Amino acid sequence: MGKKVAVIEGDGVGPELTRAALSVMQASGAPVEYIVCPAGAEWWEKHGGNSLIPPESWKAMEGAEACFKGATVTPGGAGSPRSVAVSIRQRFDLYANVRPIRTYPNTPRPLGEADFLCVREATEGLYSGLETRINDDVLIAMRRITRSSCLRVAKFAFAEARKRQWGAVVAIHKSNILKETDGAFLQECHRAAQDYKGIALEEMHVDNCAQQMLKNPQIFNRKVLLSTNLFMDILSEEASALVGSIGLIPAGNYGAKYAMFEPAHGAAPKYKGQDKVNPTASILCGAMLLDYLKFTKQAQAIVEATEKTISDGVVTYDLKGSAKTSQMAETIVKRLRKR
Repeated sequence: MGKKVAVIEGDGVGPELTRAALSVMQASGAPVEYIVCPAGAEWWEKHGGNSLIPPESWKAMEGAEACFKGATVTPGGAGSPRSVAVSIRQRFDLYANVRPIRTYPNTPRPLGEADFLCVREATEGLYSGLETRINDDVLIAMRRITRSSCLRVAKFAFAEARKRQWGAVVAIHKSNILKETDGAFLQECHRAAQDYKGIALEEMHVDNCAQQMLKNPQIFNRKVLLSTNLFMDILSEEASALVGSIGLIPAGNYGAKYAMFEPAHGAAPKYKGQDKVNPTASILCGAMLLDYLKFTKQAQAIVEATEKTISDGVVTYDLKGSAKTSQMAETIVKRLRKR
């Protein structure tokens, strides 16, 4: 029985990367119906309103099992709508953002091999959007942290470590300064750890973690790194440099009954229409999506075809190659069809 996936093509290079990913997902043979719907800054600039997502797109997402979101632009400035990703995460309660960090054959690895998972609480923290203006000089952003959200994302992180047969979850925090909020986060991490005997809970201050990621990144290999929303958003971007390009990093956003998949990189409007941006992150998002929908064989086939394509040097400029977006995607499609 086929399943439905809502597809937001995105802004900037988003549409061309999304089309590349769709061609690969379709070539995998997974019985999925892809429903394209508008959202993003480019749509909003034409239509206005208080949201980057129109009602018909919400309806399409609600009628689907999952969402594939291309890279989007978030307008800046007071009064502008919140991002597409944050809106979807909060609407569907997608509390766990997951970014795998892994080096690929024959690609730059400036500080050696990397293989770990970044897990981030994705519904609260500073991304709650709770801000207030006291006066013209004083403006306050509120970092909303709840024990229940900390506990469920900690359990998610430990479950991921167990699934991968990895030995530790690293709880990243600043509880020496944020004594209440990060104190609660750490307490709930310890509470979750009680149900996962054999998986160690390590603690690390966020500033030290940022340093160690550049000084000694191998200490994180085969571990799940866990933190609150903004901390892990920043750290996972830093981590992408370890594998040579953020163009290799997919992301999944998971809730109890829904999931949304998106590349970790932005929309890069300056490259729009140039057929040059790395499609790997978007294509691997497709693999994550199919795996979530239980099309495990098709998902693994995409991962293997993508790895072989990268290993053979059919890569884009960010990985020191000369292939175009479309050429890289076409090579992966051909490999899938030869299975």
